[in-house]
Amino acid sequence: MHAQAVSSDAVMNGSKTSGLQILTLVLCFMVVACDGFDLAAVGYVAPLLKKAWALTPAQLGPIFGAGLFGLTVGSFVFGPLADRIGRKRVIVMSMLVFGIGTLACAYAESASTLVVLRFLTGVGLGGAMPTAITLSSEFSPERNRALLVTLMFCGFTLGLACGGALAALLIPSYGWQGVFIFGGIVPLVLTPIIWIFLPESLRFMAGKKKFEAESRKVLERLTGDPHATLAEAIPDERRNSAGKKDGILATLFSRHYRAGTMLLWLAFFCTLWVYYQISSWLPTVITEGGIAVTQAATIGAMMPVGGTIGSLINARLMDRHNPFAVLSVSYLIAAISIVCIGPAVHHAGWLYVTVFFTGFGLSGAQTGANVLVSSFYSTVARATGVSWALAVGRIGSIIGSMTGGLLLAALPSAQMAFVVFAVPAVIAGVSMFSAGRLYHGKAKPL
Repeated sequence: MHAQAVSSDAVMNGSKTSGLQILTLVLCFMVVACDGFDLAAVGYVAPLLKKAWALTPAQLGPIFGAGLFGLTVGSFVFGPLADRIGRKRVIVMSMLVFGIGTLACAYAESASTLVVLRFLTGVGLGGAMPTAITLSSEFSPERNRALLVTLMFCGFTLGLACGGALAALLIPSYGWQGVFIFGGIVPLVLTPIIWIFLPESLRFMAGKKKFEAESRKVLERLTGDPHATLAEAIPDERRNSAGKKDGILATLFSRHYRAGTMLLWLAFFCTLWVYYQISSWLPTVITEGGIAVTQAATIGAMMPVGGTIGSLINARLMDRHNPFAVLSVSYLIAAISIVCIGPAVHHAGWLYVTVFFTGFGLSGAQTGANVLVSSFYSTVARATGVSWALAVGRIGSIIGSMTGGLLLAALPSAQMAFVVFAVPAVIAGVSMFSAGRLYHGKAKPL
């Protein structure tokens, strides 16, 4: 029997979503859930560390900052690696790094040691999530890709949310070390399962001889046909004037993608800037306005709740309408809501509403932007495109968390501060709208 050559699009966009596609999304869900838990772990144990090691807030700061810095470095390093050696291999490598790093944190004996270990953990975390987003996008059918990738990404939110409950169970019996031990063991146990059952991207393997045998196995798992082979499809924009394939960086900054890359980076930078600025300083502002600390915590929780709902609604709309326009509207909702936080700062009821819609618009737009960028670039640079956009965004998160206090001190009132806080959301919306004017309706990359 002759081998039948099929394209990855034909397989992924079949009338029925296959079991392997669902398995891929579930496994990536588990990867980002581990990512979310391990990222938040240090926050749950910080009060105990402060007491055990007699740390000042200034000494705690580098412990938090090391993880964010590691995330940024990991995103820059692992993105191009995933485009060179494969998505699955980078996910496994990243999980080993952040699993071992988190486990080692349990045995740290000083703040300086923990800073180094949190940086190494952050490097691993910085590679796992963007690559999982990329692989999920490449295994999702086009008709509901945004929704499926968003549902997968909810694993990250679940990891963050469950972290607090698990920490409350672990700390009484095992102390702060128990949180890190749990956060390290789970990804290390999951790693061999990922290696055995998670498939490599068909888009990545197309046309690569050294992946020919592996692509046949994945195709057989998808189609049930042991004779199917993977057809190579390389669009014109992936070739330079000499007829050769462009490299990763050449693709990212090519004439076709250059403007989109810069606009998307600006949107990511501004989104995470304002998100971390508000989430870091909102509890302080509203408690100074006379609201109890316990109530301030529940008000702050409205941001992730609104973000989860906004992400799912945006995903549904993105599958049916212009995704750039959907996200532009989401940023507009975020900007208006942020401005409204200022006048509501003394009224708890209105704060619940304004903070909810801030998360709805802002976090909902960021998750949607993750999905959008994962299908924006051609396969040769897709993982790098996702990872580097997130890395630029994380630089914004560091700046945002540091500058919020400076702005609050410099401006005459909280109302004025939140007007200024809304400016990055407006810039992100304009950037996304501009990218839509340039790119919406053009042929989709392979």
